[in-house]
Amino acid sequence: MQAADEPVTILTVAKEAGVSKTTASDALRGSGRVSETTREAVARVAERLGYVPNGSARHLRRASTGTIGLHVPEVLTRSSYYMSFVFGVVEQAARHDYDVTLITSGQRRTRPPRVDGLVLGDPLGGDPVVEGLMATGLPTVSCERFPGDRQADGVVWSQHAAMLARLLDHLRESGASRPALIVAGDESDWAANVHRGYLGWCVAGGVTPLVRRVSFDATGDEVRAATRALLSVAGERPDALVCAPAGAAAEVAPLLREAGAGVLLASCVDNAGTRQADPPITAIDLRPREAGASCAELLFELLSGAAPMGTERVHPIELAIRASTRPLP
Repeated sequence: MQAADEPVTILTVAKEAGVSKTTASDALRGSGRVSETTREAVARVAERLGYVPNGSARHLRRASTGTIGLHVPEVLTRSSYYMSFVFGVVEQAARHDYDVTLITSGQRRTRPPRVDGLVLGDPLGGDPVVEGLMATGLPTVSCERFPGDRQADGVVWSQHAAMLARLLDHLRESGASRPALIVAGDESDWAANVHRGYLGWCVAGGVTPLVRRVSFDATGDEVRAATRALLSVAGERPDALVCAPAGAAAEVAPLLREAGAGVLLASCVDNAGTRQADPPITAIDLRPREAGASCAELLFELLSGAAPMGTERVHPIELAIRASTRPLP
């Protein structure tokens, strides 16, 4: 009989389940040659007894810090995309009994962070902190490729150019023949792919490109100024506008309504602003929470040897068609 104040250990679980300590450990970690029936039986016993794995001891035995580092561009810390991505990384790390240390580009380090590996969220080219982190030799996974000389040990990327082409095809089917693009600079692989995808679609369809570039952390004023510039192009006024930077489409929607421009509006990043706009704005759902989880999981597979260095995985994204791109009259 288990004493009320006696700590529940893996040996306690093993005895209660009638299996060896090794079998109980393998069953709870999902490893080893353990039948599904035994695995479920051990899990039920562990739950009933309130067993909590000693994560610190396990990490110590593996000469591990029990922590991974997460770096995101400082400009993204203000976006809902960033928050969802971070939650995805943290949740997946917790499943592996790991903590997450947040590293931003505003932090200059004289030594490598004390972590087992790194996740880089949409790293920007020319960011000295990213370049320093990649030079540490720590296993690294990036969300999108790093637009620099180095590459991460693992990459989770999405087919942004192909999805943008699908969005532009939808705009053409809705009656638009002159779609314009507001895009951030090419510091990030995501923005560069969006830009290339738009230009490629225009070339293939014989459409004159209408592009205005804004800074990666563009303000609402900057985005609205870019929109006014596009609407003022003599003889080439767009009949559809695609905004790449997060939040940009919601910023320019009132401007388009006030101008009575009759311009279809879409966004390359879905968020609460696009969903709750009046009318709701067609957008590409980048599924950031799932992207964060996928990056973290790939990092753990690299750390355990379950995935080879150089592994790349495609993260699926989706197109949400809404009222802002109703067919033109």
